[in-house]
Amino acid sequence: MSIRVRPISTIVRRYTTGAQGAVQDYNEGVANPRRPQNEAAIAAAEVYNAGVQQSIAEGRFVSGLQAAGEEKWKRRTQALGAERYTRGVTVGASDYQANVQPFIAAIESLDLPPRMPRGSPGNIQRVSRVTETLRAVRLGQRR
Repeated sequence: MSIRVRPISTIVRRYTTGAQGAVQDYNEGVANPRRPQNEAAIAAAEVYNAGVQQSIAEGRFVSGLQAAGEEKWKRRTQALGAERYTRGVTVGASDYQANVQPFIAAIESLDLPPRMPRGSPGNIQRVSRVTETLRAVRLGQRR
């Protein structure tokens, strides 16, 4: 005997209308989690790493991309990307400022050797100083 399943149109309709009504539940869950998100994520680090390693070993990254295809990426990006991008940049502006400030301060504090004529190997020293400084900031070796 086969299993009776609702029509796909009904399943999709109930899924989308349910999500629209769950916005308040979503916000309440973020405001009052059972366990702090950061604590839970740190506690799950070992399981996360194991899952990522298993995914790599099984080639799921590539197989997922192949299954989705270029058309899906383009369709979803065009439908949602621009709106989410601009909203995300606006909401994240203060975080961006806080995160980029140490890099800007490090660049401003550099005392670079003089600029040489175009194409001179001496200019690579300038680039190297900037690169080394920015890497040190990123790794927390300089603030």
